[in-house]
Amino acid sequence: MDNDFFGDEELALLRAHGIALFARRVIFDAQPPMAEAQIASLQALCAGPLPPELLALWRLTAGGRIDYDLHLHMNGNEESVAWSELFWNGGDGPRDLQGWIDHELEGARQAVDHGGEPWDGKLTLLPFGGLEDCDRVYAVVEPGPDYGHVLAWKQGLPAAWSHEMHEDGMTTIAHDLCAAFEALRLDEDPLAPAGDYFTGQALLEYLDQRHQEHDLSIELMDRLIAFYRRAMVDWRSPLAAGTLGQDAPLARIALRHAIATDDAELVARLAAAEVALDGPLHGSAIATDLALSHGAHAAAEALVRAGAPVARDALDYIDSAVSPELVELLLARGAEPSATAIAECVACGAPAAARLIAGAYAQSHGDLPTAYAAVRDGMLAELEASLVEVHAGRLTHYLGPVGLAKRVDHLQSFKL
Repeated sequence: MDNDFFGDEELALLRAHGIALFARRVIFDAQPPMAEAQIASLQALCAGPLPPELLALWRLTAGGRIDYDLHLHMNGNEESVAWSELFWNGGDGPRDLQGWIDHELEGARQAVDHGGEPWDGKLTLLPFGGLEDCDRVYAVVEPGPDYGHVLAWKQGLPAAWSHEMHEDGMTTIAHDLCAAFEALRLDEDPLAPAGDYFTGQALLEYLDQRHQEHDLSIELMDRLIAFYRRAMVDWRSPLAAGTLGQDAPLARIALRHAIATDDAELVARLAAAEVALDGPLHGSAIATDLALSHGAHAAAEALVRAGAPVARDALDYIDSAVSPELVELLLARGAEPSATAIAECVACGAPAAARLIAGAYAQSHGDLPTAYAAVRDGMLAELEASLVEVHAGRLTHYLGPVGLAKRVDHLQSFKL
C-alpha cells in the first residue's frame, strides 16, 4: 500500500533503521514481527478472531512509536488523544503488550468478583496502543456489528485540571485499523512548527540520531520526511475557496493554528468564512479560553470582536501579562471579575489589568481585600513550594526558577 512512494530496496533500508510503513503512516523504533506462536497465544484470549488488519500490523512489527495528531469528540469535549505507542510484544513497563492484556483480564475478573455480569474469560476489547496509563487504543475482537472497530479510551483527570475531562471516556476512531491509521494526521508542518513542542519532533529526532550514529542517508531521510508530511491537513485551500466553514474538524484545526500563532488577521478571515467560533476547541476550552491561557492576546481580542463567546470565568485562566484594554473588552462581553483573576494578573506582571478587575469586583461583590488575600496567599504558597522543588532539582516547571521568582515578587509587592 506504500509502494507508490518507496521501492523495495528503500523499504528494506528503512526497516534496517527501525522504520516501517503501515496504512500510509510511519512507524519508527519498529520492533520485529510477532511470531505465529505468540499470535496464536493471543488469539486464544479473545472472544472472536483477531482482526486481519491487526494481524497484518503484527506480522510487520510487534510494537513501535508513531507521531501524529488525533482529535476525537469525547464526553462533550474536543480531546487530543495521545496514541504514540504501539505496545511492544515483550516490552517493558507502560508499553508492554502482554502487560496491558493482563491488566484488562484482571479488570474483568474484578468486575465479576464485585457482582458484575458472568464472564467467559475472553477479551472483547484488545489493547494494542496508546500512551502509558492515560490513553489507550483497543481493537474490538468480539463477533458482532462492531467487530474490528478501533476505539480510543482516555483517562479522566481530577477537577483541578481545568478544561480537561473529569471522567474516563471512550469513543470510536474508525471501523478498522487501516482507517484508524489514516485518521492520524499532522495539524502543522513539522518543518515549520508553530511552537517549541510539536507533533513530528520525536520522529525528526529519531531520524537525526539514525543519520548521525547509524549512517541513515540524508537522501532517504528526506524522502521519508516528504512521505510523512503527506499526512498534513490542508485548511488553507478551503479557506481560500470559501468552504472551510462547512468542514467543522478542519475549521477547528485552522482556529487552533490562529491561536497558536496569535494571528488576529487569520482569526478575522476565519470569522468571515463563517467558521464556528463557539463550542469546545481543546478539551472543554472554547476559543477565547484557549487564546487567553496561551497568551495569544491579539487572537483573543480578534475572537471577541468577531463575536466569539466569552466564558464567565475566562479571566481566571490568564497566564501572561494582559492589557487593561483586553480585560475591559472581556468584562464587557460577560467575563466575571474574581479574586482569582486579580491575583493571576498581579502574578503575571499586569497590575493595571488587576486594578481594573478589582474595580469591577468591588462594584458587584462583597469584601474584596479578604477574598483577594485568601487567593494570593494560596497562590504564593504554591509558587514558593514549586520554587524550592525546582532549585532542589526535584521538579521541572514551565516558568523556570526565574519566572517563578518573578511571580512571587509580584504577588508580595502588590497592594490593592
